[in-house]
Amino acid sequence: MTPITEVEGRRLTLSNLDKVLYPATGTTKGELLHHYARTAAPLLAHLAGRPASFLRYPDGAEGETFFSKNPPPGTPDWVKVADVPRSARRGGDRGRQVVVDGLAALMWAANLVVEFHTPQWRAAAPAVADRIVFDLDPGAPASVTECCRVALWLRERMDADGLHAYAKTSGAKGVHLLVPVRPAPSADVSAYAKRLAQEAEAAMPSLVVHRMTRSLRPGKVFVDHSQNSAAKTTATPYTVRARERPTVSAPVTWDEVAACAEGRARLAFLMDDIPGRLDEHGDLMAPLFEGGAALPS
Repeated sequence: MTPITEVEGRRLTLSNLDKVLYPATGTTKGELLHHYARTAAPLLAHLAGRPASFLRYPDGAEGETFFSKNPPPGTPDWVKVADVPRSARRGGDRGRQVVVDGLAALMWAANLVVEFHTPQWRAAAPAVADRIVFDLDPGAPASVTECCRVALWLRERMDADGLHAYAKTSGAKGVHLLVPVRPAPSADVSAYAKRLAQEAEAAMPSLVVHRMTRSLRPGKVFVDHSQNSAAKTTATPYTVRARERPTVSAPVTWDEVAACAEGRARLAFLMDDIPGRLDEHGDLMAPLFEGGAALPS
């Protein structure tokens, strides 16, 4: 029998709760939904006001995945949907995307088995970014250790510009840096991020590459600045990834980043690690909501 539950006055049908989504750990869909319910407060804060894109993996991490920006078929009429200029996405004039604005909408989306991804701007101000993102992606044999070394360099470099970075695991192989800024056109934020990626490569040519060309990446950290484009999105903090194990894109302290850079720690967190981390640290990315400084001229 398919369970029906009520969340914030909305009736939700939750399906296939015993289905194993992560064979490596035996993690079920019910356990995934439980993760989203218990991390709802910080996750919803990071989703608030932003058009959500979904990487769906309904048959589990080893099954087919597909990326969806349009509201999925059967989206309830009570789920908030925003008009988004496709110039901030790609192609035509306007599109529509879900904005996850409460626990009921979060659990409805989680029941579809998704990663949550959001742009660096809000639906009310398309293509006007309020944060910078760097995706630090290691090319083997480089690892998260090298990513953390690059993260520390970028943090210090942005501190010099009056900008303050916050780190999280990507939930895959690397590290994400998020930096709150005074709202500015996405094109300006993209240009600044690219310039810093180029500076990082000039400062650490044996460690960093700023171009996506795969032949350049073995043994180096690709500083991906392209996700600052208005059309791009990044995995939202606390989302579970469609990987071999249910790893989470988890905020981390700079002490943890430094320990990782020195080879004293490896940054990887599973769903069950997150409640304890929230109890100990709170949401380490909460300062993003306080706003940031203007981009340097």
